[in-house]
Amino acid sequence: MSLVVQELSLVRNGVPHLGGVSATFPRGQLTAVIGRTLAGKTTLLRVIAGLQAIDGGMLDLDGRPFGRLPAWKRDVAMVYQQFINYPHLSVFENVAFPLRKKRLARTEVERRVREVLSTVGLADFGKRRPSAISGGQQQRVALARALVREANILLLDEPLVNLDYKLREQLRDEFRSLFSTQEHSVVIFNTTDPAEAMMIADQIVVMHEGRIAQIGKPADVFEAPVSVAVAEIINDPPMNILAGRIDGDGLLLGEGLRLPAPPRLATLPRRAYRFGVRAGELAPADEAPLVGAVTFSEVSGSETTLHVAGEKGSVVLQLEGVFVMPPGTRIGVAIPADRLFVFEDDGEGRLISAPAAIGGS
Repeated sequence: MSLVVQELSLVRNGVPHLGGVSATFPRGQLTAVIGRTLAGKTTLLRVIAGLQAIDGGMLDLDGRPFGRLPAWKRDVAMVYQQFINYPHLSVFENVAFPLRKKRLARTEVERRVREVLSTVGLADFGKRRPSAISGGQQQRVALARALVREANILLLDEPLVNLDYKLREQLRDEFRSLFSTQEHSVVIFNTTDPAEAMMIADQIVVMHEGRIAQIGKPADVFEAPVSVAVAEIINDPPMNILAGRIDGDGLLLGEGLRLPAPPRLATLPRRAYRFGVRAGELAPADEAPLVGAVTFSEVSGSETTLHVAGEKGSVVLQLEGVFVMPPGTRIGVAIPADRLFVFEDDGEGRLISAPAAIGGS
């Protein structure tokens, strides 16, 4: 059983917000919807929740029409980027609020609230007011209030984006267990973070400019992005994309950057393509075909990201460890030809060839 959306369209002031969006969201699975800002992710959730009217399309839940129901009849729980709690109520009463509105028995309310507070790690905070707990704990309260409803559909619109890095990492690690209690619900989680989507999702939906670009299991989308746009969205930093061509027995990338052609590309026509390589698969090297100057470096946790600009091309590297490289530092960059993705050199940028998955057969 599942939620199915078919050909959803929404245009406002001549601007398309959704363009023929079709997808299936199974019950008991967590679907991550990933895309850049303004890709249409929040609009999609608002349409599902009944908060946004559409120009065309259908919504079905478990095979029954769903799109014409008013929002209050849809049994949808939603958590927003900015957590919303009632400041005058205790943590316990914040979570109990939707159950009390249903006029459930007091013993049932207490049982369910205590269970969900324990699940989100707030068992000892029930008597406190939201102002007396941290931002991360307040977001857990908002999550608990959504979870306790055991709604048909649970929608989460970038619920971790406003938390600090440490809290975000902690909650991300816990999300799989948090949502294991929602085995009968459709759970949709919006994010712009590829690592977040890969870590928590059973299914990934990639949105781009109001349309769905790809749907699949996390590993499938990561290893075989169907287009340049998906390859950039599903990688952080975005995948390096270089214009080039297969020329004779080799590859010509960027401005005169020559590499040997791996065997899997031997049968491709000798013409122009776009070549992609992940930042984490590039490495500094003394003798390398690409030499350039560091224009920007950033240390994040135990990783260093370097932006390198050279006469033959510009790339971004992501290195394990902390490296101090001031702007202007010249380095060589090794580009592994066997790890290159090949895309069509046109407006669609369709995937032509992908390297084998690391560790795969």
